Amino acid sequence: MIVLDETATTSLYMQIYGQVKGQILSGRIKEGSRLPSIRSLSVSLGVSKNTVKVAYHQLCSEGYLVNLARRGFFSQRIDQELFVNLNEKNPVKAPVGKARGEVAKPPEQVIRYDFQYGNLNPHDFPMGIWRKIANQVLFPFNSRSMASYPERKGERGLRTEIMKYLHMSRGVTCRREQVVVCSGTRFSLGLICQMLKEEFGSIAMEDPGYDGARDVFVNCGFPVLPVGLSGEGLDLAELIQCNVRLLYITPSHQFPTGSVMPIRKRLELLEWAGRNDAILIEDDYDSELRYGGRPIPSIQSIDGRGRVIYLGTFSKSLSPALRVSYMVLPESLLERYYEKFRKYVTGGPWLEQKILASFMADGHWERHLRKVCLANRKRHDALIRSVAKIMAGRVTIHGKNAGLHVLLEFKDGSFEGERLRQAEERGVRVYPVSHYWIRRERYPGNMVMMGFSSLTEKEIEEGVRLLGDAWFGR
Repeated sequence: MIVLDETATTSLYMQIYGQVKGQILSGRIKEGSRLPSIRSLSVSLGVSKNTVKVAYHQLCSEGYLVNLARRGFFSQRIDQELFVNLNEKNPVKAPVGKARGEVAKPPEQVIRYDFQYGNLNPHDFPMGIWRKIANQVLFPFNSRSMASYPERKGERGLRTEIMKYLHMSRGVTCRREQVVVCSGTRFSLGLICQMLKEEFGSIAMEDPGYDGARDVFVNCGFPVLPVGLSGEGLDLAELIQCNVRLLYITPSHQFPTGSVMPIRKRLELLEWAGRNDAILIEDDYDSELRYGGRPIPSIQSIDGRGRVIYLGTFSKSLSPALRVSYMVLPESLLERYYEKFRKYVTGGPWLEQKILASFMADGHWERHLRKVCLANRKRHDALIRSVAKIMAGRVTIHGKNAGLHVLLEFKDGSFEGERLRQAEERGVRVYPVSHYWIRRERYPGNMVMMGFSSLTEKEIEEGVRLLGDAWFGR
């Protein structure tokens, strides 16, 4: 992962150059690894293509990268032994860098516009490419794989691609052996609960927070302790009072409020975990979907003590129907994982995993992310623009600039139940927020959730217009 500091005296292209060079020399970028394209990296970092181009060309001229025509930029072989000897005197220093809704039971009346959170737009799925790769995977030479049980922790090629992707996009540092492919985040959490139940008697989580995770914890026999939110995410003072050693969090896009935990608080959480011999479960469920600014590094990427279990999913950016998620276990928990689940097959069908691995290895994943981020940004902007125009001064929007949903808070104190009923009378469905609170008495009662990923921009605009009529008599 590359983190830029615009306040530094070093130019942006030199920061990119230095960090890529450092990761190649340290071995974090392996020989022959394909780097993001100039366009892809410029978009993810929020800089011009020329800035990335200059950095890449400098790396090529010095022999760290090679530019292969029509294929991209690849890392070159570096003599690691020589580098280690030199590095003892001149160490390479890497710069320090500065959420799921429940579907309500549908009433019998016709709903024209459904602002459900979770479903994606079918036009965004790369059906043609997926079908082509599937045909290639089903060639006769793979018949043995179709007649055998898949690898227990997930298809090896897929775990390798996930490892490389997480390193470049979220700064996650791990070996392939630490990556476990699972059939959805709830499945991942169930394994974690079974693995840690004997040592950790209870678990803390954000309040409000993801109710799907809470259900898993309760079903696995964990007492769940709610921790409120401050202006910057989790209330650390309240967490300390809970006297727990296991914490589930969604720091990069808190679910459901959409707040982003700043780097200072992430470091404080790691310090708390080290001091209390605690484990953090970091759910980075929609980290790919950001529409403004650069992402903050994952907590796992700044964890030097193995205190973080990292969770991710393909459900928000590719397809919820594939049921492909993953977790990255710290080295310290691998032996315990093998003791519990050595014979478990945790991932889904081999065919879907193999297709996804090829999809990522061939560069289609990066292109798909660019496409789906642009499409969802347009939907997001259409929603924000329409709400601002039609409901100006009457609602507060929470959770902008990331993810697939926002919360609307009514300034007049309206209750969610009445607003849901009024919306459905006009053929529009929005969703309650109350069930995300463990301590319901803390919920102000005046919010609704609106997802936008399954609708077109025109449908969003028309749906918001009808909501304005229903709620404010426009």
